[in-house]
Order: sequence, then C-alpha cells, then structure tokens
Amino acid sequence: MDTTERTGRRRLAREDLVLLLMAAVASVSVLAIAAFDTSIQLFGTIRLGWLLTVTVLTGAAVAMVMLIWRSWLQQRLRLWQRRDEVVELRRSLAAAEAIIKAEPQVLIFWQQGENMRVAAHTLTTVPGLPEDPQLLMRLGAWLEPESARDLKAKLDTLFTQGQPFNLLLRTGAGGDVEADGRVSGGRAILRFRDIAGYRKQVAEIISQHRQLARDIGLGRALYNALPHPVWIRGGSGQIEWVNKAYVRAVGAKSEVEVTDRQLELLETRQREELANVLVRGESFRKRMPLIIGGERRHHDIVVLPFGEASVACAIDVTAIQSAESELDRLVATFYRTLDRVSTAVAIFSRDQRLSFFNDAFAKLWQLDADWLSQRPMHGELLDRLRERSRIPEVVNYREWKTKVLAGYKTGSEPEEWWHIPDGRSVHVMAEERPDGGITYLYEDETERLALESRYNELIRVQRETLDHLAEGVAVFGTDGRLKLFNQAFERIWKLGRRMLQDEPHIDEIIRQCQILHDEPTEWGNIAQAATAFSDQRQHATGQMTRADQSVIDYAALPLPDGGTLVSFADVTVTKRYARALEERNEALIAADRLKSQFISHVSYELRTPLTSIIGFTELLESPRIGELNEKQREYLSAVSRSSETLLSTINDILDLANIDAGALELRLAPAKVVGLIEAAALGVKERMSRIHLALEVEVAEDVDELIADEARVRQILYNLLSNAIGFSDPGGLIRLSCVREGQMIAFTVTDQGAGIPHDQQRDVLGRFVSRSRGSKHRGAGLGLPIVKSLVELHGGTMSLVSEPGEGTSATVRFPEHGPRPGTEAVRSLSIA
Repeated sequence: MDTTERTGRRRLAREDLVLLLMAAVASVSVLAIAAFDTSIQLFGTIRLGWLLTVTVLTGAAVAMVMLIWRSWLQQRLRLWQRRDEVVELRRSLAAAEAIIKAEPQVLIFWQQGENMRVAAHTLTTVPGLPEDPQLLMRLGAWLEPESARDLKAKLDTLFTQGQPFNLLLRTGAGGDVEADGRVSGGRAILRFRDIAGYRKQVAEIISQHRQLARDIGLGRALYNALPHPVWIRGGSGQIEWVNKAYVRAVGAKSEVEVTDRQLELLETRQREELANVLVRGESFRKRMPLIIGGERRHHDIVVLPFGEASVACAIDVTAIQSAESELDRLVATFYRTLDRVSTAVAIFSRDQRLSFFNDAFAKLWQLDADWLSQRPMHGELLDRLRERSRIPEVVNYREWKTKVLAGYKTGSEPEEWWHIPDGRSVHVMAEERPDGGITYLYEDETERLALESRYNELIRVQRETLDHLAEGVAVFGTDGRLKLFNQAFERIWKLGRRMLQDEPHIDEIIRQCQILHDEPTEWGNIAQAATAFSDQRQHATGQMTRADQSVIDYAALPLPDGGTLVSFADVTVTKRYARALEERNEALIAADRLKSQFISHVSYELRTPLTSIIGFTELLESPRIGELNEKQREYLSAVSRSSETLLSTINDILDLANIDAGALELRLAPAKVVGLIEAAALGVKERMSRIHLALEVEVAEDVDELIADEARVRQILYNLLSNAIGFSDPGGLIRLSCVREGQMIAFTVTDQGAGIPHDQQRDVLGRFVSRSRGSKHRGAGLGLPIVKSLVELHGGTMSLVSEPGEGTSATVRFPEHGPRPGTEAVRSLSIA
C-alpha cells in the first residue's frame, strides 16, 4: 500500500508541473502580444487595458482548472487506497477465521447494544454441548446445575465489573469443558474449549470432589436428621464433626463449639473401654447409660473404625430397655401371680419337659418341689402320679398315656375330668402355647356341690338382707320385668306386694309410681337404663322431689348378668340437715370475709398516721432539728423501731388480705439467686450484729437464677431470716443454703434456737399465732404465714423441720421456671 501511495503522489506532482508550464506559456503569450501591440501602437491605450484583463482572467481560469484537476486526482488516489485496505482487511479476516477455526472451540462475544454473537463453533467432541447457538446460553439445559450456577455468577461479574474468569464445567451428559471469559475492546468474550491432558485429570478430580462433597453433604444432612447423636473422630482421637443431636445432647450452641472445646458425650471410663476395642481394628457395640439433658438414659453405642478414624452413634434405647425390663417384670409377675392362685398350673415346653409349676400344683398332687424343679418329662410325671394313685383308674394305662401326650403333635386342647381314687374330682384343661408347649390347668372341683348348697342358703340370706335395708331395691331382668324387690321399695312408692310378685314390666311399675311423682324425664332415664340394648350400658342417677316434699335419690346400675339394679333412698331428713349446714357455712364465710375486710380497713387507716410518725421520728433524729441527748436518741430509736415493726405487721396484714382477695399479682422475671440472698442478708445485718449472730450462706454451683417476683422472694427470705434471728441465742449461727431439687430451687434457713414444741408445730403457720415462749422474740405471728402464702402463690411449697432444743429448719421451694400458666399454685405444707 505504501508503494501505490508514493506512485500516486509522483503522478500528481508531474501533472501539477504540466499545469504550471501551460499557465506560464499562456501568460508569456499574452504578454508578448501586449508588447507587440504597444510597440506598434495600433490600438492605443484602451486596447492595452483590455489585454491585461484578458490575461488575468485566463490565468484565473487556468488556476481553477488546475485545482479541479488536482481534487479529482486526490479523490482517485483515496479510492485506490480504500480498495487496497478492503483487500487487506479481507485477507486478514480470512486468516483470523482460519486461525480461530483451527482450534476446536466455541467463541461467543457481546458488543454493547447488540445481542450475543457466535464467532466460532468448531467444538463437537464434548458430550452434551449444544450445536444450536440459541441453546448455548440456556445454561441449565446442558450444564449440571452446579456448573450452570457457577458460570452464570461469573458471567454476571464479567458484564458488570469486567472481571475475567476461567472455569472447568461439566455438562449434563458427563462431558468436561473449559470456560474462559475476558473483556476486550468493549466486548465481552466467552470461549468454551475441550479439556485434555492434565486439565482433563483436574476436571475429573474436581468432578469427583464435587460428587464426594455432595455425598458428604447428603450424609451429614441425613445424620443431622437423626434424633441420635453421631460424631466422627480423626486419627488423632479428636472430634472432627458432630450432628445436631450431639450438639443438643452435650448442651452446646453449635458444632463449632463442640469441636473447639472437644465436648465429650461419653465418660472417660467409657471412652477408654471403647478405645481398647478400636485399637484392635474391631467395631464396638455396647449398651451404656448416658446423662443427657440432666436425665440418665440407656443408649446403644455403635462405633465403626475407618482406618485411623472412626464414626460413632448413640442410639437411645431407653424405651426398649424399659420394655425389656417391663417384659421381664411382667413374666416374673405372671409367675408370681400363678404361684398365688389356687388353680394348679403346669407349663410344659415343646420337648415335653416341665418348665413351670406353681405351689398349688405341688400341693394338689402332693409332689416334691425339688423333684419338680429338675424339669421331669411329662411322661415321667404321669408315671409318678400313677404310682401314687393320683390319676384316674383306666383299663389300659399305656394307651391313655399315649393319648395324653399326643397333644404335643396334634395341637389338640383336651378338656376332661379326672376322678381320682381318693374321691376328688379334678377338672383338667389344656391350652397350646405359641412355642409349641402346653399349659395345663388343674381345678379341684370336689367341693362344688357343697358350694351349690351353700349358694342356695346365701340366696335366702340375701333376701333377708334386702328386706331389712332402708333403701328401696328393685332388680329388673333383661326382659324388663321385675325379678327382685324388698319391703323398702314397696313402702317408698306405696305399691302392693301381690302386684310386685307377678313380675310386672318396668313400664307398669312406672305408671304406678307416677301417682306420687309425675316427671316423665326422670322415669324415662330409669326405663332407658333398664331396657336399653346398647353394648355399653349407662348408669342413671338423680334426685326426685315429690309432691309431698319428700326427696328421693335414685340410681340405676347395670348388673353383670344383663339385668339392672334400681335403688331408691329417702334422703328428706339428710337434705334438710345438709341445707342447714350449708346456711351455717355461708354465715361463717361471710363472718370471716367481714373480719378480713375489717382488718384490712383498719390496717390501711393505721398505716397513714404510722407513716407520719416514722417521718417525724426520722426528722427529729436528723441534725437539722438540733442536737439530742443520749436519752432522747434512745427514746426516738425505740419509737422508730416500734413504728417500723408495726408498719411491717400492717404491710403483712395487707399482703395477706390481698392474697385472700386474689388481688396480689406477681411480677415474674429472671432473678439471680445470689442477689436475692445478698439483699435479704443486708436487711437483717444490723439486727444480727446487735446480738452477735453469724450468717453462713451456701449456694450450690448448679443454681444460678429462677423465674419469680424478685421483691416477694426477698420478702420471703427476709421473713425467714428475721424469724430465725428472733429465736436464736446471742452468739449463735444461722445457715442459709440454696440447692436444686429436680425442677425446684430450694432455700433453707436453719437456726440453733430452742426449736418448736411438738404440740405447737401444727399451728405454727396459723395467722396471728405468736410463738414467743422460751425466747425474747415478740411478734404478731404473721411472718411465717405470709411466707407460706407468697411461696404458694409462686406455685411452690414450704416445709418445717424442728426438734425442741435443737433448732428449726424452714425450707421454701420455688419452680425454677416460674408457676405454670393456667394452673393454681399447689398449697402444701409438711412439718416433721
């Protein structure tokens, strides 16, 4: 292209020179003509001017022609240059396309404002790679989901930030392809190439890694879904991974906490036993007790070694253990029960050996228990009984014995009577067992006839008993007819004996009874109970008030034989007494309520002036009023202490009144146990130092906080400590301890005082019961009652243990998580 340009330029220069020469010749010619004209003066001065004008115009025309010619030549030169450039570009494009298509690849690019364009698609050896360019960007259609997500994320970053990338991808058909993304000249370029050599191996390794990671993820997800703890140990013996159940079992917050702190589920002894088995390369399986969530439960520990690592699982088998233990207990109970029944029982196994017998069996046949314990054969047992004349006398014993023993093969369950030579009649029943053995029941029926005779006698006694009952009794059969009645039934409903002896139907009896009490609903209930055909027969009870103002209680009860027992009791007098007692009880309740209202009202009225007295006392004690002498300070101190004591008593009375009225509400919140104890101890510190008492506090390590009304718990502890101080001798010791008792937090205050006499222990928690004998303590007797009421309001309990001369221990127990919603507090007190 440079040679053509130089040739064109030389040609243009030559043409310019020719134009200049032509212009010069024209000018010279004009000037020559002008000079000639001048010399001959043919035309004069005017002719000379015209010639000059013609000369100038001619020169301008020549110059214009020269410029036009030059422009045309330049345009031709540019056309030649562009044609050469197009040829060169086509040659370069062909070379570039040949180079691009020489390598198997898919080349895609995006230019701003344009759609995707495929520059090359020569890659055909990758399974699953689409040939249609429109399908290439539908990544999810031909790539594995994970590869599609990775490529889409990288393309988004390439488009927005221009960040290049290189990925190894896997198609849905299992092929491997390399994706390379770049930005060049404002274009985003994506190239897919086949993978070969070590990169092919790397792709396979990555694919295997992803498969392993997916398998591991699925396995861990499965382990996390299990309710049993699972953990994996590495070659160093350290825990490397645990599932969620393990995290919950050890009380951790996360898997990371378990692995960082190496929180163990098994005890040291259990881990050592497990390690001794794993060191031999053997699997381990054993049932062990574990403490999980504060509860001891049985688990099957299964550990499988994998090289130096191991995986373990703790399967909760508490239910199975309980079921097995329960089954063993049931079997033992079953055998113990059989030992206590009067029916002789003998169980033979499928090999015809005696596997169980009860005491009744040994006594019935008068056999040695030691010999029976040796598990003799059934045939040997029959032989022994024959020797002692304990079986029926038969003509052919061998045939009879063979028939008896044939039941093990035929599965028959014979039922027969043995009439023994000693005069007894034994009912023998056989039942096949699921294991192929036979259970024999031997019932001595010798006294049955005597029992039948006694039964008839008992029937007569029953008749006499019914006739002397105060309640009216009528028994109806399954057909609804009267089968049995007594005299009280006749008397209550004024019925005729002859009519009743004819076994009338219950409908006829009801018509006769409606003369005294006509209430269809009640009689309908009785008739329904006596004549209904439902499988589950219902009881019918109620009370009738007859026209003569007598009150009759009735009850219809189904009998085992299908009959119905209907009883009527005249409770007129009892009802009157009950009504009188209810009225008296209501009067007592009203009086007690009035007393409580009076005490509450008086307490409110007393608290206002008492508050003023306390305020003025504190004002007098302040230095602003003036100096007081020792006697005055002593008097003011006594007034202040008495006022505070009286105010405390009034507040206790008001609290009790609010509790009785149900107006005292607890403000439940988490409260630190140590803070509660410190606050209560601070309140009695001055009183204890005054009489030189020591306070010993002990809080268990597993006790931290509880859900309760913090102010009320402080009041409870303060009252308990105050009570202990009041009954302690100077220089004594008071102990305050706090321990966990299951789901309860227990506070115990123990003093070394005189204790509580046994005759006062039942009334010590009564209101206004002052226990001042043998001590200097004086009070209104409200400290412990208010403690008991507040503890019960929290859903807790209170107990006292006291021995005269040895001191008293008061224990209050609070639910750790507060009272259960929707339930009333359990009110209980035990005194030992």
